[in-house]
Amino acid sequence: MKTVNVVDDADDNLVEVTDLTVEFGSLRAVDGLSFRLAQGGALALVGESGSGKSTVAAALLGLHRDTGARVGGSIEVAGTDVQRASEEELRRLRGGRAAMVFQDPLSSLDPYYAIGDQIAEVYRVHTRVSRRAARARAVEVLDRVGIPDAVRRSRSWPHEFSGGMRQRALIAMALACEPALLIADEPTTALDVTVQAQILDLLHTLREETGMGLLLVTHDVGVAAESVDEVLVMRHGQAVEHGPAATVLGAPAQTYTRDLLAAVPRVDAPRAASPDPGEVVLEATGLRHEFRRGSRTFTAVDDVSLTVRRGETLGVVGESGSGKTTLGRMLVGLLEPTAGEVRHEGHARVGVRPTVQMVFQDPVSSLNPRRTVGESIADPLRARGERDERRIRGRVTELLERVGLEEAHYDRYPHEFSGGQRQRVGIARALAADPRVIVCDEPVSALDVTTQAQVVSLLGELQRELGLALVFVAHDLAVVRQVSDRVAVMRRGRIVESGPADEVYDNPQDPYTKQLLAAVPALDPDEAARRRAARGELAAAGRHGHS
Repeated sequence: MKTVNVVDDADDNLVEVTDLTVEFGSLRAVDGLSFRLAQGGALALVGESGSGKSTVAAALLGLHRDTGARVGGSIEVAGTDVQRASEEELRRLRGGRAAMVFQDPLSSLDPYYAIGDQIAEVYRVHTRVSRRAARARAVEVLDRVGIPDAVRRSRSWPHEFSGGMRQRALIAMALACEPALLIADEPTTALDVTVQAQILDLLHTLREETGMGLLLVTHDVGVAAESVDEVLVMRHGQAVEHGPAATVLGAPAQTYTRDLLAAVPRVDAPRAASPDPGEVVLEATGLRHEFRRGSRTFTAVDDVSLTVRRGETLGVVGESGSGKTTLGRMLVGLLEPTAGEVRHEGHARVGVRPTVQMVFQDPVSSLNPRRTVGESIADPLRARGERDERRIRGRVTELLERVGLEEAHYDRYPHEFSGGQRQRVGIARALAADPRVIVCDEPVSALDVTTQAQVVSLLGELQRELGLALVFVAHDLAVVRQVSDRVAVMRRGRIVESGPADEVYDNPQDPYTKQLLAAVPALDPDEAARRRAARGELAAAGRHGHS
């Protein structure tokens, strides 16, 4: 993709932001930000949570108006002065000249209306065409974004679409009025790696076909490299670094950008050698689990066997629906197998055992909001029969400090902590039971890249010091490689490939493993372009094979 440079001619600019400030009460979320986006260009706003990037995206469409936020500076989007525009002018801008795709497509779609009807309604608001013409346009854009059998699927409800298809439907809705600008706010965060690659490839194709501009908001540096010409790195509401993607990502000038890139896990970086693993502490044989829904039976895990040794990490990787979370819950004892057996240290497991603990994906939902984190961490101690409150508090304080928190945090509630801190609380609670094995279910998927790196580092330290065995369940292949000694790849309830991590990653044998690895974002824009072309050839070959 050609590099689009910042231009001086304002007439060529699709977006021009000058000295933008956004304040919520005493908090200045955006502080003096200026940037331009040329017609047909693509710019990524990259930053961690709290950097202000989503606040900027909302400001471009005047979405802070009447919210109590104070917005200063000037914003011009597709010829509209957003700060001075009337409500009617803003309505014409939103969805007409500029459209936005949000992170969570389910909350952006009305569950009571068919997908096609929702797209048609947006189109009618801006074009005043007949219902029949609007329906035809809805089918046309659904087909354009790759929804198969678009006429039939246009009559489907949002809950009948997968996450990736819902995101495609939102992009179709955004395209209905042929906008000059598409603002995509974390459009792939909740998606599997192969679906993410499909969405990014789709955005690239649409830009080439329509000439629309793209403003991509993301915390994932790899996603930015896949999609844009320019990158603007944000921190604390300010621009840290801005320039062509290849320059910012390949030779960053600022320390913060370098630190951000250094924290990104690499799928091509082998893990440092770990100590030789000890005895087998967890063994699963022929595990199967079926979910019954009325008269129907769904097999989530089908004949899975594995072993985990003291001091090692087994990575379990797979997409949504692969069965990896169900497997993890059976290893811990939260689900009973329909068939097969789990053995802890040579003994058949019955129910939940303290020696095998779990760290969950969402620390918010696994902590009671009405209890202090200290009380939650103390639960395993009390369950073991400990009654001396002074000893309990002392042990919990040790655990808090061990995971990088402080004694004063004992009496605070979960909502007072950041996502990374809450995950540390979850790890401390797991450690309170003195486990031999910890099963980590997507423990870093909701975290920023630097926070993710800190939690992964903490787990590694604890493993080395305590001789823990870890089962690391995740859909992020780069993170799994970073932490794992051995890897098992799951698909449709079965393990399709397993072995030492370096062998599986460097010389994958199963076509599904190869497909997963090909979809991982590359930090080098040139490499990203090569992978995109290769994926296009694979997809074309697949379509040709089925024709």
